[in-house]
Amino acid sequence: MPTPEEITDFTSIPAPAGADPWVQGRGPSTEVRVVDPDPSWPTVFEELATTIRAALGDFALSVEHVGSTSVPDLPAKPIIDVDVTVSDPEDEDSYVPALVALGPVHTVREPWWHGHRVLRGTDPATHVHVFAPTSPEVVRHRLFRD
Repeated sequence: MPTPEEITDFTSIPAPAGADPWVQGRGPSTEVRVVDPDPSWPTVFEELATTIRAALGDFALSVEHVGSTSVPDLPAKPIIDVDVTVSDPEDEDSYVPALVALGPVHTVREPWWHGHRVLRGTDPATHVHVFAPTSPEVVRHRLFRD
């Protein structure tokens, strides 16, 4: 569990020289669109969470709906953000193939930033963020949501 100091420290962790967070030349989304709240977002998340838990089994320590679509009545980008907590994000062979088999594409690898990985899905629009349980980001994401 991160300390209160780690949770409230927003100092940017720079990438090592020459490091590229984009997996296999992928890059950021170019479209940003904010829409009115959609009452189906919690249900879409629950369906995703069930599928992710089934694919990862006990390797997924937690699966949480985070980001703007997790906040009731908040306009948001229509992308369901999911935090998946695993004991060791560096061990990609233990979870990336199972997640990719569900459809998302592995797009981000930032081991220097709390072990962060992202897999992006399109149906539904999803960002699956993977962190270790010691990451302050999982706490920050839940604080934002709650």
